[in-house]
Amino acid sequence: MTYNSVGVKTTNVNAGMEGLISAVRKSMKIRPTELDLGFYASVMDVGGGQGVAIATDGVGTKILVAEACERYDTVGIDCVAMNVNDIICVGARPISMVDYIAVQEAREDLLTDLARGLLEGAKQAKINIPGGEVAQLPEMVTGIKPGYGFDLVGTCVGTVSLDSLILGEDIEPGDAIIGVAASGIHSNGLTLARNVLFDTMGLTVDSHLPELGRSLGEELLEPTAIYVDEVMDLIDNGPAVKSLAHITSDGFLNLGRAKAQVGYRITDLPDPPAIFEVIARGGPVDMAEMYQVFNMGIGLCAIVSAADADRAVSVLGHSRAAQVLGHVTDDPEERVIIEPHGLVGSPGSHFQPI
Repeated sequence: MTYNSVGVKTTNVNAGMEGLISAVRKSMKIRPTELDLGFYASVMDVGGGQGVAIATDGVGTKILVAEACERYDTVGIDCVAMNVNDIICVGARPISMVDYIAVQEAREDLLTDLARGLLEGAKQAKINIPGGEVAQLPEMVTGIKPGYGFDLVGTCVGTVSLDSLILGEDIEPGDAIIGVAASGIHSNGLTLARNVLFDTMGLTVDSHLPELGRSLGEELLEPTAIYVDEVMDLIDNGPAVKSLAHITSDGFLNLGRAKAQVGYRITDLPDPPAIFEVIARGGPVDMAEMYQVFNMGIGLCAIVSAADADRAVSVLGHSRAAQVLGHVTDDPEERVIIEPHGLVGSPGSHFQPI
């Protein structure tokens, strides 16, 4: 099974977005930005050498798992996480986020539970949520349980000195790739996961699998890890960070968002959370697709010089496991090689067997 086979057409997404990208680029001539498209956040010069970073993201079809579980107090954490984890990848400190909630009905219990998750995410990320929008769209939003359909999106801003942006232009061959553990499946690939687990395998959110140690619904709703504390500690106290990558859809290919034209060789990987083995076996889904769609146990990567690797691991690993995953290579084709599984890919492409 693949993302394409379950309706997420990743193979033609670039062609479909050409008109949108063209319009967005023209708007950047009205008010110039410091960065072109393709980075984790956009940055605008607000004077005095300071910049404001901005990014937006949602929770995706993890919402459908929340609806099936009739539990709505965790996806707010995911919404915060998906936004702040992008903001920090350009070296910015997240400060605030606004949310947009589209609902089938403005039910007090639903909105209260969503707010609980948003508040918990804000606490973890040390940001505020000074406002937002709730739209009742009964003709557009439907749910598993009548009246409880919703969508959740956030837009986050952060601050950064323009001379401190982390863009990856100074990455060199031999630099170390540090990986920080994910908390689980996070908020990417849930369409493929749901099709495998529920449609193909016939499981439900109440199914208990021995390897998970809890219900499937609880496993899938585990909130996305928020990496703000670890990354801000690394930025504030060293060692120097050359690049940061939020490992979401496209997996380790996100390393290629850095400016430098280099390659990345992953040589050492931790055992992924058991949920990924269940999905791979149940689809079946091959390893190339698994590493294209899911984080496979690593939620964030940092690039530092090889001499700074041990110190970076110590700083990044104070609340979640961190380790050296591999090193940067001299490769103008910017290929990412996952050596343990014999996979290779490059930005804009798909992982393939070597």
